[in-house]
Amino acid sequence: MNLENVIYITLAVILFVIVIILFKYNSLIKLQNKVKKASANIEIYLNKRFELIPNLVECVKGYSNYESDTLEKIVSLRNNYNDQKNMSLSEAGKYNSTLNTYLATIERYPDLKANDQYLSLQKELSRIEDELERSRKIYNEEVTKYNTQVESVPSNIVAGIFAFKKAPLFQATDEGKEHVSVNF
Repeated sequence: MNLENVIYITLAVILFVIVIILFKYNSLIKLQNKVKKASANIEIYLNKRFELIPNLVECVKGYSNYESDTLEKIVSLRNNYNDQKNMSLSEAGKYNSTLNTYLATIERYPDLKANDQYLSLQKELSRIEDELERSRKIYNEEVTKYNTQVESVPSNIVAGIFAFKKAPLFQATDEGKEHVSVNF
């Protein structure tokens, strides 16, 4: 074998190693970016949950209070009407008119009941929790792919050279394992 052939073979091997390093480096970068994206998606859903839940609870509380106030006013008007002795026709007409206003409001919106609001809240909370669960699973899948590349030969050599570190899998904290209760 002459010197020229040895040089060509050496250059070919060096070029081959460089191509493998570049390929593995780019592969690690893509996987690392997928892990970052999956982590950011979890943050988005957590923020959505923490922003949405109090708003939904307040909405339901507000509607419940409105419905409760309306019912209390109707009962109060009826009791006052029944308790009044010797009421003039004009006073009775005022009571009747006010009572009719509340009854008309209820009749116009027969489906607006507090229990529907509670059911809606429950469905929305369930949907958000499902989104969070899916995003956590996706995150763990991406982390597992990335960590496999960081630990596998020959990617682990490239990961070591360029300081790629294993990413942690998502694990619920003690606070995250507690049951979330919504109090009204």
